[in-house]
Amino acid sequence: MRRRWFLVAAGWLATAAVATLIGLGAIRLVGDSISGTPGGVRSQGEIARALAADPPSSAPAGVPAGTASPTAPGSAPADSGSRRSFATGGGTAVAECAPAGVRLVSWAPRQGFRVHDVDRGPDDDVEVRFEGAAGKYELKVRCLGGEPVAVEDD
Repeated sequence: MRRRWFLVAAGWLATAAVATLIGLGAIRLVGDSISGTPGGVRSQGEIARALAADPPSSAPAGVPAGTASPTAPGSAPADSGSRRSFATGGGTAVAECAPAGVRLVSWAPRQGFRVHDVDRGPDDDVEVRFEGAAGKYELKVRCLGGEPVAVEDD
């Protein structure tokens, strides 16, 4: 009887070991796609490097105080002055002006925030809302003179 229990325990351990090895092999075979984010969520460091790659510019006229403003060094037009980066307390966004209207190119919440609502355009105006424990921040952008500028919500 003892021998039977020993064989059952040994068989169970062997089965568990084989199942674990198969699982680890499958995860390694699939790679990062099982644990990564295929949509391309960017870290704050990646966003900072991308923003720093653009030449700096001054704040556009008509940026409402406290709502949004171009980011400090690194916010700038990228495509002949039609693309601009904006930062709020809740996150950052990049907008560009095109013949069809303004559109949001990208957006990323700051740590502790999430994107609650996005109207990416193209349209007369676009907006993104970031929400977190520290509050709510809304960024609304329109094209004025072919340049994206932050405007107050209607």
